Amino acid sequence: MVLSLAVIGVLVGAIYFFIPHDDSASAEKNAVKTVDTRVEILTARRAAPYPVAAPEGLPKTWRATSVSYKASSDGKGGAWHLGMLDPEQEYAAVEQSDAPAQQFIRDVTLGASKAEGQQAVDGKKWDRYKGDTYRALVHQEPGVTTVVTGTAPYGRLAELAAALVAKKG
Repeated sequence: MVLSLAVIGVLVGAIYFFIPHDDSASAEKNAVKTVDTRVEILTARRAAPYPVAAPEGLPKTWRATSVSYKASSDGKGGAWHLGMLDPEQEYAAVEQSDAPAQQFIRDVTLGASKAEGQQAVDGKKWDRYKGDTYRALVHQEPGVTTVVTGTAPYGRLAELAAALVAKKG
């Protein structure tokens, strides 16, 4: 019986040693994929009833990871989303909608509430929000609310907000 176990052990060891296995492949599966946003941005700008804000001129160290536009059936409440990773791999997103502002802000910031102070970004005042999960900068204009939110610090959120260019398609 001991001799049989030894033979099996040698056989298993040989199989493990000679059959290639790559641990980096499993790490690649868990890596966040970068997405191309060009088509979605153009589509959203044509479909949305408001000028859609998308970043221009950000360094390549910012990577887009998700993008979508969902139109509403009643013509109000269309939602634009662009998720990104900043250079430190923190999450930041641009969220826009013409839906009622307070509910929209609560939804996209995961329940963050208004914090003290404002952030000046390119001459515009953005309200600060802070929650258990996300921070956010919020700018409301007639007909549209823009939220830059995520786990990134306020400075990075302001950097993303400063790169936003709102255009209608």
